[in-house]
Amino acid sequence: MKEIKFEHVKKSYGDTEVVKDLNFTIKEGERLILLGPSGCGKSTILRMIAGLEDITAGNLFMNGQKVNDIPSGKRNVSMVFQNYALYPHMTVKQNIIYGLKVKKVDKEEIEKRLEFVLEMLQLKGYEDRLPKQLSGGQRQRVALARATVKRSDFFLLDEPLSNLDAQLRVSARKELKKIHEMLGQTIVYVTHDQIEAMTFADRIVLMYNGELQMIDTPENVYHRPANVFTAKFIGSPPTNILEMELGDGSVKIGKQSFLLNDLWKQQISQIGAEELLFGIRPEHTELSAIPLPNGLRGQVKYVENQGDNYGVYLDVDGQELIAMSENGNWHDGQDAYVRPFMEKFHFFFKNTEKNIGYPQQMKVVEELHYLEEGKVTV
Repeated sequence: MKEIKFEHVKKSYGDTEVVKDLNFTIKEGERLILLGPSGCGKSTILRMIAGLEDITAGNLFMNGQKVNDIPSGKRNVSMVFQNYALYPHMTVKQNIIYGLKVKKVDKEEIEKRLEFVLEMLQLKGYEDRLPKQLSGGQRQRVALARATVKRSDFFLLDEPLSNLDAQLRVSARKELKKIHEMLGQTIVYVTHDQIEAMTFADRIVLMYNGELQMIDTPENVYHRPANVFTAKFIGSPPTNILEMELGDGSVKIGKQSFLLNDLWKQQISQIGAEELLFGIRPEHTELSAIPLPNGLRGQVKYVENQGDNYGVYLDVDGQELIAMSENGNWHDGQDAYVRPFMEKFHFFFKNTEKNIGYPQQMKVVEELHYLEEGKVTV
């Protein structure tokens, strides 16, 4: 099977551990995104898969074979680097087919594969140009073509779109999906861009400080974050995380409070936690200039124009809360009232910052809501 399995994999440089005890499997044929901030270890993980970095401890399996000591050239991988790594003295055609010639692939087969990728990646007519005669988007497509013609089992991409502008990134993601649909390779893709991750991935591996924070579908990473880091990293503006106290069936924020429904009361009672953090995404709130039932009062600090809506930053009894508004008619110091949507609440243990979980009935209701909006299928 064309899968990749990590068993207690670690990577250290001297006394510095940059990847800590990885245990997960990349499924055959899936598009898996390694996501996280700079320095979290995601590129190191990709390079360990490629055989460009040694493993300090643990075992790495590919196609069911332990590959700790297998050289890169024998792992059946193709890799696209952030800087494209094209040979400057070679033409587009020569760059694309170079690896096939080294492997002594039949000439007729080389031409067949070349024709396929030139057509698919819209490089017809550029075959005799040098890299310096191409735009950034064209060079990126040449790097993709060079990796694609190898027909490897594993397609590894290290931030391949970061040098492109926003419009070209959208186009390139479509091309990558097209490649995957045609060839069905197992794709492992490194990025720090959450939009790329949410739109391209079958599953996301979210990394921070060398540790795996969450591995799941984009929908679950967004709607059911495993911890505070995941909740705040995914989404823009980030999830509001507020200090709170539990009252008699209510959540107290500063001197204010709002009631919980029976489902949340039961969930919190079952886990027996006394100190929790409250989370709500800015887009999962209602904002008004008049008081709202089961809401909170705050003062406007700042308004951020996001094009189709506005992020309104509020001071709620000394804590910052961001809410979304369809209009920007808010001014500093103005009283505003915000109501978090009950079905979108998140609660985290204060000491570990891990999610306490969700009421099962609420999960069913939420999934039905997504179905009605066409966001998921079952």
